[in-house]
Amino acid sequence: MKNNKIVIYIGLLAVGLLLGWFLFGGSSKEADHNHNEVTQTNQMWTCSMHPQIMQPEPGDCPICGMDLIPAEAGADGLTADQFKLTANAMALANIQTTVVGKGNVEGNTIKLSGKIAENEEANAVQVSYFAGRIERLNVSFTGEEVRKGQLLATIYSPELYAAQQELITAASLKESQPALYKAARNKLKLWKLSETQINQIESTGKVKENFPVYATVSGTVTEKLVEQGDYVKQGQPLLKIANLNTVWANFDVYENQIDLFKKGQEVLVTTNAYPNKEFKGKVDFIDPVLNTKTRTVTLRVVLNNKDDVFKPGMFVTANIEGSTAKNDEVLTIPATAVLWTGERSVVYLKTSQDQPVFEMREVKLGNQIGNEYEVLEGLFAGNEIVTNGTFTVDAAAQLQGKKSMMNKDGGKVMTGHEGHLGMDNNASNKESDHTNMNERLEVSEKFQQQLNSVYNAYINLKDALVKEDSISTSANATTLLNKLNKVDMKLLSDNKAHNHWMSLEGEIKSSATSISETSDIKSQRDHFKHLSSHLINAVQLFGINEKVYVEFCPMADNNNGAYWLSKEEKVINPYFGEAMLTCGEVKQVIE
Repeated sequence: MKNNKIVIYIGLLAVGLLLGWFLFGGSSKEADHNHNEVTQTNQMWTCSMHPQIMQPEPGDCPICGMDLIPAEAGADGLTADQFKLTANAMALANIQTTVVGKGNVEGNTIKLSGKIAENEEANAVQVSYFAGRIERLNVSFTGEEVRKGQLLATIYSPELYAAQQELITAASLKESQPALYKAARNKLKLWKLSETQINQIESTGKVKENFPVYATVSGTVTEKLVEQGDYVKQGQPLLKIANLNTVWANFDVYENQIDLFKKGQEVLVTTNAYPNKEFKGKVDFIDPVLNTKTRTVTLRVVLNNKDDVFKPGMFVTANIEGSTAKNDEVLTIPATAVLWTGERSVVYLKTSQDQPVFEMREVKLGNQIGNEYEVLEGLFAGNEIVTNGTFTVDAAAQLQGKKSMMNKDGGKVMTGHEGHLGMDNNASNKESDHTNMNERLEVSEKFQQQLNSVYNAYINLKDALVKEDSISTSANATTLLNKLNKVDMKLLSDNKAHNHWMSLEGEIKSSATSISETSDIKSQRDHFKHLSSHLINAVQLFGINEKVYVEFCPMADNNNGAYWLSKEEKVINPYFGEAMLTCGEVKQVIE
């Protein structure tokens, strides 16, 4: 009986297994087959250079014409700030990385940037020693050379007229009233009349209506403080006169650099105006007070200027041998690894040894030592960073909505091509995109108008590069410099805005000057890349009351990529001209 029950149970189990196979085995195969079909159906294709392109079937990229490649299924294991590039994109953009290491800074040359200023010790203010009306002003313009003893102005003074009459009256009484006579003469002497002039008034008995004002020093008129016909008070300044035989070169030194410098150090100064010349000077003064806003002190070098080489306001670079006795090792990175925007310096960190995974990292930089920068914060020895193709990596970060140079908080950036594809093209997304840019600084409308004139000159320069007209490019660069010189820095009352503009103005001027001084179209385009980068920052920070398109070509600059500004959404590439006229895309819209 017991054996019969066992047989029955085994039979029921066999029947159950058989039914289960019939019911679920075939459907499982069918489900697997369907899953594979779905996977195959959902395969998307993308462009290695333009990862925003997603199509359900293979073909050509609508932007650059390259063959599309299968899109990766996902980016599992990546953090919110990390992104991945394809091997094809890495190869096409020639992206190279370097492991950060420590170097010895002792004996290396440190570069500082500065500006030429008047030597205040040799400056003078020409004043009027008596009140009156300027009948004639003999100085016509700022920059005019004057010599000591030269006639500067003629002034009619009622007070001086009355004082002369007092002298003539006192002269007739000098025997009986010698004290009165002496007082009358001394009064005129206090108004800087010479003994000869006083004696002439006394001997002729005639009162002079107009009196001359002579230069007390020789030099260059740097500022006219009055005009002909003005009424001036006693002691009022008429002119500022600077002796430019010597000038000051003022350099900003960060507080962590102060111990590297000392008074009397030899300095080699260079300027863009004379790129092949070096001028020797010595450290004359190091400001004992730290500027708490910029965290810098001023280092001053006195330069001989008898040949009138240096002009006040000119940007210069100093090469100074480090004087530290320490033998400290510091973290250094190549200059090509760094991207700048406003106050931020960023690099791209390769976070995986085996995979092309990257992440933006903000860094704080110290001294520039040759072609490298000292890293104070943000990196550690052994980190691997991008040193070639940095712009391409930055573009990929922006397109994937990751933290990037111009989008420090991450999030998708609106581009013209994405709009055509139906992505992120609503008003709320646009508003969100703009909040992710660098913070707009409050400046006057007049300053924005002046910056707009610089921008329009830039557009003409860009159009000349599109036409590959190097002569017109050079001429438009000169026009841009003239417009830049008319931007009034005094309109920037805010210190933050003032400091930003000082930094950007120097870089814009340097790049535009380099373009104006060459007729080689390739060299002009190289400098145009840097000009565009700094002008983009200026337009972002200050605004110009006009819609501006920021466009990018990943193939420019030997596949490192380069930006430019445009008045229209249509891409017309200034880096290639007819060769690749439409290569590129809109990366940002600045309102």
